Amino acid sequence: MKIHYYAETDSLYIELKAGIGAEVREIADGLNADIGADGSVIGLDIDHASKHIDLSTLEAVALPLSAMKAA
Repeated sequence: MKIHYYAETDSLYIELKAGIGAEVREIADGLNADIGADGSVIGLDIDHASKHIDLSTLEAVALPLSAMKAA
């Protein structure tokens, strides 16, 4: 899983797995899901992210992480 923030558009993309989205479905206003050809969710896109969530912190709770990278 990767989290991408794009300041120029104030969007946050949560990439759940690698792949190409075949379809985009609007879940709620400003929240879109990229759907793969097999119907699985590839990622979630949050428009105007800074208005909806606190981008100053990131917390992982009880994830079975074997490695963590910071860019």
